Amino acid sequence: MSLLSTARMYLRRSSKLSEPTDLYDHQVTLLDGGELDLASLRGKPTLFVNTASKCGYTPQYEGLQELYKRYGDQGLQVIGSPSGDFADQEFEEAEEIGAFCQKNYGVTFPLTERTSVRADPSPLWSDLASQPNSGPPMWNFTKYLVGADGKLIAHWPTKVKPEDPQITAAIEKALPAA
Repeated sequence: MSLLSTARMYLRRSSKLSEPTDLYDHQVTLLDGGELDLASLRGKPTLFVNTASKCGYTPQYEGLQELYKRYGDQGLQVIGSPSGDFADQEFEEAEEIGAFCQKNYGVTFPLTERTSVRADPSPLWSDLASQPNSGPPMWNFTKYLVGADGKLIAHWPTKVKPEDPQITAAIEKALPAA
């Protein structure tokens, strides 16, 4: 991505919704080519994260995997969306992305196909960015927590690590009662 196109990407504003929409009304293509209907996640909170394999924040995969292990049995879903929107810091090929994440971080949570989250965002990422009190990712590893009802609960910028107490507290509050 050229410097000029990167600047244009940051200047483009996403429209804001006055009322939240159901973020589980989307389908995504997974890294292995399968389809995931997000409606199947209804009833569970989901952490959506735009990821990149060649970024200084890539070690956050470890924290994301830990969240998935720690809270997955209680209902938390984690979905990573590999993207090259920011300085083209993602591999091109699905096999390369998957192998990198598995080998280096033991990632077992679902990853979508390489997708745009900011430059020309996929419908899910456009919808995440336009929710009330939200915005588009400013860099890799922006995190969006969606509640069991499909509504955005909160989002955190890149520098907030997955194990940050504000994220874990929001996840614990969003988990279904045992």
